[in-house]
Amino acid sequence: MNNRRILSLLFVLLTGCIQAQEKSSVFNFLKIPIAAHTAALGGENVSLAIDDPTLIFGNPAQASQVNDKSINLDYLSYIEDTKVLGAAFTKVYSVRHTFGATAQLFSYGSMDETDEAGNVIGSFSAKDMAISALYSYTMGKGWSGGATCRYIFSKYSEYSSTAIGVDLGLHYTNEEKDFSFGVVAKNIGTQLSSFHEDHKEHLPFDLQMGVSTKLEHAPFRFSFTMRDITRWSNDYYYNPEKKNSFGRKLFNHFVIGVDFLPTKNLYVAAGYNFRRANELKAAGAAHGAGLSVGCGINVKKFKAGVAYAKYHVSASSLLFNVSYSL
Repeated sequence: MNNRRILSLLFVLLTGCIQAQEKSSVFNFLKIPIAAHTAALGGENVSLAIDDPTLIFGNPAQASQVNDKSINLDYLSYIEDTKVLGAAFTKVYSVRHTFGATAQLFSYGSMDETDEAGNVIGSFSAKDMAISALYSYTMGKGWSGGATCRYIFSKYSEYSSTAIGVDLGLHYTNEEKDFSFGVVAKNIGTQLSSFHEDHKEHLPFDLQMGVSTKLEHAPFRFSFTMRDITRWSNDYYYNPEKKNSFGRKLFNHFVIGVDFLPTKNLYVAAGYNFRRANELKAAGAAHGAGLSVGCGINVKKFKAGVAYAKYHVSASSLLFNVSYSL
């Protein structure tokens, strides 16, 4: 099968995903970014063309940019006692073939269990987990494609649910023009078992595309990402006061970010997520909602990154990544 046929097949699969239903979903922990660089750029990015194993959480096709035997560990401080851990590993088997694996764990700690009258009768714990295997194929002329297969598990007290999800992605890089493009359909799949036997929910499907481009004579790289491309219903976007205008619904799909690159081994990033800003402001957050910042270093085989962002009205979050190429 030649490269053109592979590209055509992937685009057919992505087009089919656009027909996904726009209903309430479960396993929404999958929307929280695990990559510090992505988090700093607004929380969504499928287009960067850099050697960073954390980016495979967002687009499996980006694994073609990652060095052989790269291992990554992640930690996110979330709300109250919630702890978020992540890990990734990539293995390059040839010039064209890259395999990888990722894991995510959201542990929400221990909570009081009460009866109908509010009396504490015990305690319970809650957690979300996802384990993935991925494959990326380099097609030549800057193009690569990738797929991730993910097993998802959630347990809240005696209630639990499992699911299988798939991500399909494409990535293009033009090194001469410092330009890259990515598109990915995330969380295509279904529940294997639901929290309630008589009712199944949908996975948080998301079709995204984006571009990244570096200025020719200045140390700045800009990224523009569109998310939730298949969702334009007014009911999908939280606004308790009034219906969203077309302009607000349009901007709710955009995430913008910029990297300042003083050297090849350092980046300082900032981003703005319009939808997150609008929803947090509607819930009572301050004007800084939607903004995120971060920085990272790349010293020989070692990489580290940190990002600050606000995902909930009551708390801010710090995300730490460390990576090493064996």
